[in-house]
Amino acid sequence: YHKQTSNGSSSGDKVGSCTENNSFKASEAERQNFDSGEIEEEDYYIDDEDEGCYDDDNEGSDYEFDESDFNQQLADKFDDLDLPPGVEASVPWLQKAATDDGPGNFKSMSEIEDEIGKKYKFFKQFDTVEDFSDHHYANKPVGKTGKEWTKRIQHDWKLLENDLPASIYVRVSENRMDLLRAVMIGPQGTPYHDGLFFFDAQFPASYPASPPIVYYHSGGLRLNPNLYACGKVCLSLLGTWEGHGCEKWNSAHSTMLQVLISIQALVLNEKPYFNEPGYETYANNASGQRTALEYNDTTFQYSCRTMLYSLRRAPQHFEDLVAGHFRERGRAILAACKYYMEGNKVGSIVPDEDDEDKELESANAEGSSSSSAVKPKNNQVDLRAGAGVVRPASFKTNMEVLFEELLMEFNVKGADTKKFCAVKLKKSQPAAA
Repeated sequence: YHKQTSNGSSSGDKVGSCTENNSFKASEAERQNFDSGEIEEEDYYIDDEDEGCYDDDNEGSDYEFDESDFNQQLADKFDDLDLPPGVEASVPWLQKAATDDGPGNFKSMSEIEDEIGKKYKFFKQFDTVEDFSDHHYANKPVGKTGKEWTKRIQHDWKLLENDLPASIYVRVSENRMDLLRAVMIGPQGTPYHDGLFFFDAQFPASYPASPPIVYYHSGGLRLNPNLYACGKVCLSLLGTWEGHGCEKWNSAHSTMLQVLISIQALVLNEKPYFNEPGYETYANNASGQRTALEYNDTTFQYSCRTMLYSLRRAPQHFEDLVAGHFRERGRAILAACKYYMEGNKVGSIVPDEDDEDKELESANAEGSSSSSAVKPKNNQVDLRAGAGVVRPASFKTNMEVLFEELLMEFNVKGADTKKFCAVKLKKSQPAAA
């Protein structure tokens, strides 16, 4: 167990690309879609003809941010959307349209935000639910099981209830003990930071002689060599990749908790490019490091799209977690997007605004002659691997599109987006003048 979860950067014998030999080439093909300067929407995305949530028809040169005006613009934007079930309840102007009994039944934005915050605060890490109608394996009967199978599942439940890391949440079904759904928050310092990644699992009738079957909700995106667009998860512990000794499933000692921790530690790591079998040999040369960082650029863009996917189609029983998580982390995610668009490496620490102001004041006080007044930025992508390679222009173009969409979604959830909204609206003013 400890060996399985301790090597965060992974090697080919622990996590791999299953049976596909040219898996990274497939990722390169996906990245070409980004290089074209366009982001192709999957079929689960809401059709949206507008560029963003900002109205260019503003008048006057001294524009001040008006939250009510911005909310009205959002309302107009939502008018023609086919919203998924549940979204209407979290959007006050849509709720007002649905209830025509008078102003007494209309909740203010602050009330909506408070409700989201409370539900998120009390969202349990582990809990049981009655059904999983949207579970990937809901229509796959487990078959005949016995008392030993039931006892072992209950043992796994108890481990999950008591020992889950703070960044993993699990729901199990009372009526279908074979089904489990888990979500993990992407670790900081990786291209997956602040993202939500959902997995559906089924305990087969042969469990624990056989490992659980796990499906990843990819939304059609492959953001890791071990997480396929089709939902397949490649991990030695699951028997979907070769392994040796304790890397493989052990019916006496292996658990579902171990599976989840392994996915988070071994798969969602700092440089997933080296998860590809054989690629770890390139980790010690400049070319390999440069390619790994390029892979991270693409991965973060896919992660942002996965955020939109989750916000618009939150998996059953996790609606409150999705809304609350992005309400809390929305501002940090948007700040990271801006920071990366400025040329900094994906996954690097984004300076706090207060820290930046203090550094600027300190530099001004010391004067330009001081050697400590200007510090080099080690996070700049231009310096990576010493190869003089810069990002293609398409990275910033794609990130600007994703930023606009995330800004709108986070605003709906009540995230602190005022700063970003004000900047965008002010920038649109000169163009409209």
